[in-house]
Amino acid sequence: MKVLISGASGLIGTELQKQLIVQGHTPLLLVRRPAKNSTEIEWNPIKHELDSKQLESIDAVVNLAGATTGKLPWTKKYKSELISSRLDSTKTIVEAIAKTKNKPKVLVSGSASGFYGDQKDGLLTESSPKGSGFLSDLSAQWEQEALKATGNTRVVLVRTTMVFSRKLGALGRLLPLIRLGVAGSLGSGKQWWAFISLPDEARAIIHLINTPTAHGVYNLTAPEAATCKQIINGLGKQMHRPTLIPIPGFALKLAFREGASELLLCSQKMSAEKLLATGFVFEHPTLKSACQWVCSKSE
Repeated sequence: MKVLISGASGLIGTELQKQLIVQGHTPLLLVRRPAKNSTEIEWNPIKHELDSKQLESIDAVVNLAGATTGKLPWTKKYKSELISSRLDSTKTIVEAIAKTKNKPKVLVSGSASGFYGDQKDGLLTESSPKGSGFLSDLSAQWEQEALKATGNTRVVLVRTTMVFSRKLGALGRLLPLIRLGVAGSLGSGKQWWAFISLPDEARAIIHLINTPTAHGVYNLTAPEAATCKQIINGLGKQMHRPTLIPIPGFALKLAFREGASELLLCSQKMSAEKLLATGFVFEHPTLKSACQWVCSKSE
């Protein structure tokens, strides 16, 4: 199977490439420079340039392109980049698919848990309504662009949440503080933080590619719900470090403004039932197993 990936150099894209190769598939990478070899395809999403002929032999497309939301605070200029990096990339891919005679069987397009906004203690399924805020509006626009490929190509939208990684991603700034013993809850610590391990994130994407009946929105989140406090305490326990120094919510809002409210203090208790119903089996279904993987030394 040939899988074309945008955002291939990112955290999820890198892991996805690795897993595809292990399984005997061929990942092809969209790059914004002249292609160096047969595994790369040049494109320019800003100008909506992607040669549709390059997609003729592609089985699946995974669209992960987008500037990181973790770069805080969000300035007006950076918010514009967050929007354009997602919408331009998705439009370019969808337009190329539309021009392709032998269309890819499936497009798996990124989205985010931010779609739901702050939902307190409510359980969020894929049919839960859109929330409010910048990330909610952006996620909804992102999904609508991807859905324009619906027709001869199956479209799957993956609402990704906090991805547990050993070095980068959402835990990139937090893990060093926990190792030093100077971390604690953010705000009240009672907000729900949906999470998924990096291996499970990539495995879920491949599973959805290989499941012909899978279409529409899927929450990519571990089955076990956890709060901010439980996650930080769980990581601290695995590292044998105290997690007793909380950071007040007002301080986070002062430092990171809108991003603090929508990323760090936002409560999202997401359900994994729809993904589980497809037969997907998590390697790290619980907070304990995910924390153990993060804190283990072996790759």
